[in-house]
Amino acid sequence: MRSGPEPFDSADVQALAHAQQAEMRALYSGEADIGPARDAAMFFEPDGVFLVVRGDDGAAVACGGITRFDDERAELKRMYVVPERRGRGLGRRVLVDLEAEARRLGYRCLVLETGDRQPEALGLYESSGYERIPCYPPYDSRALSLCFEKRLPPLE
Repeated sequence: MRSGPEPFDSADVQALAHAQQAEMRALYSGEADIGPARDAAMFFEPDGVFLVVRGDDGAAVACGGITRFDDERAELKRMYVVPERRGRGLGRRVLVDLEAEARRLGYRCLVLETGDRQPEALGLYESSGYERIPCYPPYDSRALSLCFEKRLPPLE
């Protein structure tokens, strides 16, 4: 397995992002992300990055990105592992790599929104040191949204 940055508008990344959003619509009665539209430019340095994990066969199997939230914080977006590869630590790997990228880009915190019907995601974030915060717009208007934040240790 290898991971690294890839353009958000590439065919493989778009396939993963569409699969992630389809899964969210199935979980949440047809509703997916209500945040701002995600376009490739949001994941370009120095504001962000989008990472993809590829299996030994080259298939894209997991992904996630960060994009600027404000001067000190990045927002975690589009975390996803294909169903047949879950339970192998790929989500944690993407999260750890994104935290390192956030520190490299100068961010001091990461924020994220997830839903209340995703126990695996909640477990990953909570076990990785993310703490619940009040939801930020536009998620503050949705009862199913849960928001989290993690302060990142400085680069050594």
